[in-house]
Amino acid sequence: MVRRIIAICLLVVAVSIAIITPVLAFTRVGTSLLGQFAPAAPTPTPTLVPFTPTPLPSPTPILTPRGQPPAIDASEAILLDADTGRILVDIHGETPRPMASTTKIMTALIAIQAADLNQVITIHQDAIDEVLLNGGSSARLVVGDQIALKDLLYGLLLPSGDDAAVAIADAISGSPSNFTHTMNLLAYRLRLFQTHYMDPDGLSSTNHYSTAYDLARLAQYAMSVPLFAQIVKTQSYTLPASGDHHSYIWKTTNLLLAGYTGSTGIKTGTTGPAGYCLVFSATRAGHHLIGALLNAHSEEQRFHDARTLLTWGFALPLLPPTP
Repeated sequence: MVRRIIAICLLVVAVSIAIITPVLAFTRVGTSLLGQFAPAAPTPTPTLVPFTPTPLPSPTPILTPRGQPPAIDASEAILLDADTGRILVDIHGETPRPMASTTKIMTALIAIQAADLNQVITIHQDAIDEVLLNGGSSARLVVGDQIALKDLLYGLLLPSGDDAAVAIADAISGSPSNFTHTMNLLAYRLRLFQTHYMDPDGLSSTNHYSTAYDLARLAQYAMSVPLFAQIVKTQSYTLPASGDHHSYIWKTTNLLLAGYTGSTGIKTGTTGPAGYCLVFSATRAGHHLIGALLNAHSEEQRFHDARTLLTWGFALPLLPPTP
């Protein structure tokens, strides 16, 4: 009897399991219940990716001074790599000296940036007197001629017309002295702290001075002004006669333009106290050099010095910049 009861119980349990199993496996309730007792899925171990730093770009090689700079005649000189601002040659480059007509770089820069280039300028007697009374260089202007400022700038920078400098100063500021005040203000704003002007043409020798370094920096800025750069690389400019003015042919005093491959400007200057001066620039193989020299002993010597400095500078090795 006992065995029969046990057998019946076992049969009931087996039937119950057979009925419940499909319910657990195939119904929402069953799935929920099974989920509660199902073992948790193992959490995958993240794969560690090694850190690879981004490589820094290699610095661009630059012209790097090596050895002693060449000997020159001028008592002061600077040669700049205009692409980097790096000084390649410095020969007493911060010694203030009279700078003669290299002054006209500043005169032209103010005229281009502060005045109407289409403004018509009437030539007055004081412009002619500047040449006659002081032995200045001349654009051979004629009293009464009316010339657009843009054209007159060629007369200022190519033949280095002191008459053109005075005419421009009169038209823009009312007088050379007023214009000179503006020149000194711009020099200060450009941080040319060893430069001071007394006139717009460079004939003054008292309290009128600059340094080779300041002149090179001023030239670097001026050459970024397209019209200025265009004028100073021009060897000859013809202004045909019109009802307002005579005809003019202005030729540059900068013989380096025709005598050195790649030359792009800029300005000569000559007086007794200043000697022979030159601010110059050239481009070769994608490199741009700007220099200034003061107090050479002859016209040819200043151009020889400039060629010497430029050739030495362009031949320097290209090396990564040092910190």
